[in-house]
Amino acid sequence: MMELVPEPASGRVFEGAIQPGVADVTGGGRARLDAIARWLQEIARQDLEDARFQGRGVWIVRRTRIRVESFPHYDDRLSLRTFCSGIGRFSAERRTVIEGEGARVDTVSRWICLDPQGGRPQRFDDDFKRAYAETAAGRDANVRVRHPGPPEGAAASAEPWEFRATDLDIAGHVNNSHYWGPLEQAFLAGGEPAGFDGEVEHREPALPGQAVLLRDGPWAWITSTKGEVHASAFSGA
Repeated sequence: MMELVPEPASGRVFEGAIQPGVADVTGGGRARLDAIARWLQEIARQDLEDARFQGRGVWIVRRTRIRVESFPHYDDRLSLRTFCSGIGRFSAERRTVIEGEGARVDTVSRWICLDPQGGRPQRFDDDFKRAYAETAAGRDANVRVRHPGPPEGAAASAEPWEFRATDLDIAGHVNNSHYWGPLEQAFLAGGEPAGFDGEVEHREPALPGQAVLLRDGPWAWITSTKGEVHASAFSGA
């Protein structure tokens, strides 16, 4: 999984706050993984807006790792600190730390910046690099696919999956937060987790409708009914 680099001693670190609401938690009050993924999108948007880069590109996520030392719960007062931990030609890595009394979550995501007109990868301007280079500290943000595809015989484990119209986001496809659903679903069989460490990698965008969920040990894949891989997930804990 992606490295969780330490927080920087200097450079741009943007801070925000959140309190998990009723739609963010399970019946036991634990913050769900999909809710945490949504918080990461929101703090990233706020950072770009504060730095005056909002609207200069369309960002799509390639891969996200979430490592939970202790889960946040309903109505916790949480701080979020986010910084750029790597820069490529048209991609960037973002570390976000979520903390509260008794809660600690470390995350890292790699994002691709697209031209809002043509949808092609868009190189960063010099002012973007100047704003985020110090905390990136020369690290790259490679977005090539790293997760393996489903192995032969994985179809034997196939389960039906479905994306709904309410899963769409402003880009017109299923939001990346909803791909954490299979990992949340696995908690139902194993009981409430004390912690968690897992990663989701996105490939082809999905639209509402029927999909297929495949599992093999710690791996899971969501594919179209024709076998196209939308995303893969790995749970290390």
